[in-house]
Amino acid sequence: MIRVTCAIIVLESKVFAARRNAMARHGLKWEFPGGKVESGESDRECLERELREELNFQVTVGESLAAVQHCYGDFSIELVPFLCTPVNLLYTLKEHIASGWFTSNELRLLDWADADRKILEVVKENLF
Repeated sequence: MIRVTCAIIVLESKVFAARRNAMARHGLKWEFPGGKVESGESDRECLERELREELNFQVTVGESLAAVQHCYGDFSIELVPFLCTPVNLLYTLKEHIASGWFTSNELRLLDWADADRKILEVVKENLF
């Protein structure tokens, strides 16, 4: 099982999400940004690194929420979400094609990657 982290970045009752590019696995799906934990790296370190690499986004990583497991058929992941607050609102889309800040109702309308859809349920339980 692959351990993956993701950021639930919250600002004024809105949550940040990013849309994967068409060439990526699960292309054009929306996700909470993050990535795979590397050997010797903590979950928090992973999340900070992934946000820096993919978005050049600096956040304060807060508490972790309930992790979810998902099987994509050929591999399984354990996705660990963290509540985060932006240090500033500057970021650059390096691997994604779109992003935005969404209300609870707007989040429900996005076409999510399957594992992130499970995280959306965790987000609703903890934030909305």
